[in-house]
Amino acid sequence: MRGKWAAGIEPRNFAWVIKDKLAVSERPGGYARNHRKVRRQEEIIWLREQGFTRIVSLLASPHNLHAYDELGVQWSHFPFGPQAEAREVLPDLYKSLRTWTNGDERILLHMEELGDRLMGVVAGYLLWAKLLQSGPQAITAVEQLVHRQMGPAGRELVAVAAAL
Repeated sequence: MRGKWAAGIEPRNFAWVIKDKLAVSERPGGYARNHRKVRRQEEIIWLREQGFTRIVSLLASPHNLHAYDELGVQWSHFPFGPQAEAREVLPDLYKSLRTWTNGDERILLHMEELGDRLMGVVAGYLLWAKLLQSGPQAITAVEQLVHRQMGPAGRELVAVAAAL
């Protein structure tokens, strides 16, 4: 590959949550019927070229994990499907995120799409890690970073994170 394609393409709905440490996006390659193998490859290349050291998948399934292996990107998988219990998944995820972000790692966290659940997970992390002082403050910060309003599903996750 040459030129701009060698650098890959930025994943859709990419946003930094903690500059140069933690970012979010939709699933590299897109989700559901929009998923394309070539696009996935280009987006993983972009992540690798931008210095991301780990991709954290919250997909319920192991989709994409083989592609991360093929392109030499380290990954972690915390299945967090619609039926998953937040109180069982979030503590381990948050502890791992804190370890990685306190080190030299650069993390991309993704679900199928950048929606309420991913926004709630990230806002909950900001609250849990004491980077922000209150749930409303964390919700507002994440809404401004991703340019979307958080719905009830995300706000519920922030409330769960506050109780962890």
